[in-house]
Amino acid sequence: MRGFFCFAPLAIALLLPAQAFAAELHELPGAAMPLWWALPFAGLLLSIATGPLLFPHLWEHHYGKIAAGWAALVVVPLAAAFGLPAASEAVLHTLLTEYMSFIILLFALYTISGGILLAGNIHGTPLTNAGLLLTGAMLASVIGTTGASMILIRPMLRANDNRPFNAHVVIFFIFLVSNIGGSLTPLGDPPLFVGFLRGVDFFWTTVHILPDTLFVGGLVLAVFLAIDIFLHRRENGAPKIKDPTPDSKVRLRGLPNLPLLAGVIGAILLSASWKPGISIPIFGVGLELQNLVRDAIILILAFVSLAVSRKEYRAANGFSWGPIAEVAKLFAGIFICIVPVVAILRAGLGGALAPLVSLVTSANGQPNDLAYFWLTGALSSFLDNAPTYLVFFELAGGDAKHLMMEAASTLAAISAGAVFMGANTYIGNAPNFMVYAIARHGGVKMPGFFGYMAWSGLVLIPTFLIAGFLFF
Repeated sequence: MRGFFCFAPLAIALLLPAQAFAAELHELPGAAMPLWWALPFAGLLLSIATGPLLFPHLWEHHYGKIAAGWAALVVVPLAAAFGLPAASEAVLHTLLTEYMSFIILLFALYTISGGILLAGNIHGTPLTNAGLLLTGAMLASVIGTTGASMILIRPMLRANDNRPFNAHVVIFFIFLVSNIGGSLTPLGDPPLFVGFLRGVDFFWTTVHILPDTLFVGGLVLAVFLAIDIFLHRRENGAPKIKDPTPDSKVRLRGLPNLPLLAGVIGAILLSASWKPGISIPIFGVGLELQNLVRDAIILILAFVSLAVSRKEYRAANGFSWGPIAEVAKLFAGIFICIVPVVAILRAGLGGALAPLVSLVTSANGQPNDLAYFWLTGALSSFLDNAPTYLVFFELAGGDAKHLMMEAASTLAAISAGAVFMGANTYIGNAPNFMVYAIARHGGVKMPGFFGYMAWSGLVLIPTFLIAGFLFF
């Protein structure tokens, strides 16, 4: 677990001499900031997109240093240009009010779900596979796309390891379980939790994105079933492959972790309903008491999971701290690098990103929901969908109450675009590449980066075109 939260203490140590603690709150002058302030953000996301593919060895050993380098290219110029108090307040406000809660939730879901093992094996018929995909998609909004993916990908691989055609099963698993299924609650996908931290109600997406999710998920699942039936029939005439994992009774292990997952949900609901009106200053940043209590409960539940889970269950799941450590370090850099971008976006048409504002604004000055859906989705396909969501959330005004009510369709478009289209590439959402790596390690002949995009282009893009026409 060492190194999970290395960025926040480092930033605090560097940015907070005594005089900064007593400084008044400062806002960065976004209207006066040129576009080059966004270069570190773009550079970090480009590094995340290309590093594992172009220089995997270097990336594996130095991704934390690379992220820290991009973050330094934001922190140092901010302090030089606007003064240490303004820079420290802006960065620390993001780290303490958003990043820490964000990574604590991911850490807890990853840790608790890692102690749940679906043991045994079943035969991967088309109906069985469709049932597993449907189950995973439903679980994704409860235990997160990461949790659902890690629990179910190995049973899915075991069920289909005697089939000559099985790569498509993993591809649709990424579509449905690692992305689309996580669209209904802040637990499901990181961008929605970012929205929750910004004030979006917990069940807002459950109500407003449900029709979109049912349509998109149902259509993609139907396409999978048709393809799997066709390939399964072709396999009947092919030479039989000895099943390396014969069918056996399926058992759910690690049951003590289930109430811990329920506890995480309860803690989030508590913070959404309990508003004592108490703010506790930490390093000059006011943190709401309900949020501190929520994060403390979630952390405690994660450590309880470590104490009550059997090591052999985690070993069977291939559980390790590497993936969550990487996410923690990279997202610390992302949250720091996005600070000047958010400031520019808040300036609207008066800022350097005015052309982007114009793209999502119709001639009468109203938001263009279809443009929000596609632009959020397009960037979420190649960048990371959590910061992309945040960019367009701010672009739409950044006021959660206004977005949930008067601009509900705009927030729905942003939410759906960020979650759904994270499935378009291997790098659109954190679980995508994890599932890809596990499948390749398990012997599945997975398509490369552009081969996968061919699948998403043929299946997902037409689905999103129809969904955009129907809902936005």
